This record gives sequence, C-alpha cells and structure tokens, in this order.
Amino acid sequence: MFVDVTQMLASPDIRKVLLNNMGQHDPLMKDSLMTIIEGDFIKSLPNDKKEQSSGNSNKVKSPVDPQAQIKNSPSIVFDLIEKSQRSIEELKQNIQGKSGTDLIDFILEDIQELKRILFDPQSSAVFMAAINASYWINEKMNKWLGEKNAADILSQSVPNNITSEMGLELLDVADVIRPYPEVIDYLQHVKDDKFLDELVKFNGGKEIQDAIYSYIDKYGMRCSGEIDITRPRFSEKPTTLIPMILNNIKNFEPNARHQKFEQGRQEALKKEHELLEGLKQLPDGEEKAKETKGMIDLIRNFIGFREYPKYGMISRYFIYRQTLLKEAERLVKAKVIHEKEDIYYLTFEELRQVIGTNKLDYDTISKRKEEYKLFKKLTPPRVITSEGEIPAGKYKGENLPVGAIAGLPVSSGSFEGRARVILDIEDANLEDGDILVTSFTDPSWTPLFVSIKGLVTEVGGLMTHGAVIAREYGLPAVVGVENATKLIKDGQRIRVNGTAGYVEIL
Repeated sequence: MFVDVTQMLASPDIRKVLLNNMGQHDPLMKDSLMTIIEGDFIKSLPNDKKEQSSGNSNKVKSPVDPQAQIKNSPSIVFDLIEKSQRSIEELKQNIQGKSGTDLIDFILEDIQELKRILFDPQSSAVFMAAINASYWINEKMNKWLGEKNAADILSQSVPNNITSEMGLELLDVADVIRPYPEVIDYLQHVKDDKFLDELVKFNGGKEIQDAIYSYIDKYGMRCSGEIDITRPRFSEKPTTLIPMILNNIKNFEPNARHQKFEQGRQEALKKEHELLEGLKQLPDGEEKAKETKGMIDLIRNFIGFREYPKYGMISRYFIYRQTLLKEAERLVKAKVIHEKEDIYYLTFEELRQVIGTNKLDYDTISKRKEEYKLFKKLTPPRVITSEGEIPAGKYKGENLPVGAIAGLPVSSGSFEGRARVILDIEDANLEDGDILVTSFTDPSWTPLFVSIKGLVTEVGGLMTHGAVIAREYGLPAVVGVENATKLIKDGQRIRVNGTAGYVEIL
C-alpha cells in the first residue's frame, strides 16, 4: 500500500509528526524521507498558519488524531468484541441467498459496515491508549530508573489478544493428538487437504478431527498474506497447519499452553512490582508509582485488543470470498471463465459486469496472469519520488558490534541459537531454541512463535503484528533488517539482540 506524503512533507508541522512516527515504526523509511527533505526535493508551504487562515479546503490534516479520553476498564474491550462478532453473524445470515449482481452490490454495501467498525473512534482510542501508555512507560522508566524497554515485559500474556491465542490454542490441538503415534505418523506424510476425512479411520481419530475442526471454526479464515482476499485460507488448505501442529508435539510437553501463558503473566507481574517499588524510593515516589500503575493497567487491559480489528476484518473478507467463489463456479459452468480463480484477475466492477452479462474477453485474464508473474519478482521500495528516484535509507549503526546487521529493536532481550530461514509457513520444521528469520510475518505465522526463541524479519515496525506478539510471548525480536533472508543462511548460529536492535552471525 503506497501513500502520497508530498503535502505532509510540505507542511513543516505535519512533517515533524510524520517523521517522528516513521522513526518509531520504520527508521529506514524516515531516513529515506530525510534524504528527500535535505535534498530540497520538496518545497515547504509558506507556513501552516497562513495556510489555515486562507480557508484552503485542500489543506492537509495531521495523520495522527488526538487521543480520545477513555475509561480504563476491560469491559470496553469485551463490548467492542461482542459488537464486532454480532455484526459478523448478521453478515453470515444476510448474505445467504444473495447471488449475481445483487451479491456484488450487497458486498459493496457491507464494506461500509466493515469500515465503520474498523474506524470506530472508541476502538481506535482503546489500542491507541495502550500504545501511548507503552511509549510513556519506556520513556519514563528509562529516565527515572534507567530501565530500558520496560513495556516489553509488561506486555507479556495480556488478555484478549486473538492473535496470540491462535498460537497458544494450537498447543491444545497438539495435546489431543500427542497420545496417538499412528496419527502422528500419518500426519507426517499427508499431502492432501482432505486428510481430515481420513482421520476417523484411526484410533482417537474422531476426537482429533473435532479438535482441528474446532480450531478451524475460530481461525480458519486466516492465512499468510491474509489481507489479500485471493489467498487460500486455513480452512480451505488445512495442510498448512500440519507442520505447526507437529512442531508443537515435538517441542512441547502436555499442557504447554497454560504453562507458557502463566509464565509470561508472572514475569509481567514481577516486572510491575519491581518498577513500582523502585519508583517509591524516589522523590515524589508515591505519585510516580501511582501514575505508572495507571499506565501499566492501560497496557494490560487494552494492548491485546490491538490485534482484534484485523481479525474482524479478515472474518468479513472470508465470508465475501466464499460467496464470490460460488459465483465463480457458476461462471466456470457457463464457460465464461476457465477456472474459478480467474476472477482474481478482475476488478470488482469488471466482475460485476461479467456476472451481469456472462461475457468476458479472456485475453484480459491471460495478460494479467503474465503481468502478475512479473510483479511477484519485484521488491517494492520503501520510498519512491514522482521522478522514480529510490533513496536508500540507512541505520545510524552507533555502538553496534563489528559486523553486526542493524535493525529496529521491537522486543527486548538477547538470544543465541540456530537461524531457520523460512519463507513459507508450510516449510516450517522447527526445533526448540531456533530463531525464525523471514521476510515478514502476519497473524498466520503466530502459531510458529510458540516454538521459537527469537525473531528477525526484513520488514515490520514497533506495532506490526509480529512485534506485538513477540513482546507478548517474551521473544527477543529485531525487524526491518534489510536482506536478512539473504545475509543469514539457514542453519547458521546467530545472536539476536532485541534491546539494541542488531543481529550477529557467529
């Protein structure tokens, strides 16, 4: 997703906000933008006040809205989740029986409901309160106690995080399968997505089948790159889950889900106690401790909800996807398209026309399939100018060990182990103590996080899904490491430092 930031950079006030945000989320992008600003590529607007007084209707709005005041109560999160789930259930009911161009019109209308929920001011206020509290804690604890990245430990094992629960609940599925060696052996050789039907032939098969179906019922709409509606979902391609389940059986003892969550919760409580006791020894200590306790509660109550809006969005996408693919099957039967996946190469409006007329120039599909093969080989730049320049951003790299690869520290701690360079979650064969090195992670990768001891990704920021879950699981993580999957070889011994933000090849 590209955003045109020209006007933001032209306005000195908004430029400051944008660069500050970029510094926290993607330092390489910030450095690239600084190159453009210092090169005088963008001319500043005369000044912000003049622009505002002119009544210019095109004036730029700040990318960050002031944080709404919100009551520090977990009940707000429960209410928001319940409201979203109710809306999804209503969608499931209302979309039934819709077909043809009526279906397209219905989906277009429902997308407005999706946007309403996604951009609900109360929803944004909840996770922004937690994010701002995290920044406050890190800044103040460093200043008052010399404690770096304290919010990372305080974020472990928080309630209501739908993404981290997805990883932990797959440990429960592994527990159901663990007592049946025959099934474990069968799963090691499965290639067909119909394997679930075959499970009933084995001892314990029905129980195992129920456990996997129950998991898919809750998380089956997810997949790698899930924001792309054309990607096959876990429920459509359940073999994707098998390597993760087998990793859990191999790397964990029974009841690991409860133990893992409880261990993180205790570490967070211990850190909270240490911080508050340390603050009480300072001048105005009681006041500092009271304010800090309020911020810790904001993190614990609200940061888990950071993951929920996308879960709701992907749940809706999945319902759209299922109904659109039924329409595609009808078009295949009518010989309008060759295979149902052909609709992926049409815009929504084009699809509406094809459904309405039962006519299509198939050369359009063929041409776009060829273009797609080419586009897949391209690496999108972080920043590109209107003249096609691609300024490369650099990390400052101060105080890094010799030969270390710099990145953005997003989850503190340090760990030394074997690098597993994995580009596809289906290829994940992990041992306890491995460090995952990959290009990017999204929620679908979370079940792998329970098996690893560190994370390195090529893209990401402080509040992207991988960083949030790494903190909650207590994993040292460095993201934004350029060319990590090329510079680090699978099997190499590496050290990941999630406090200072670098990776060393040992």
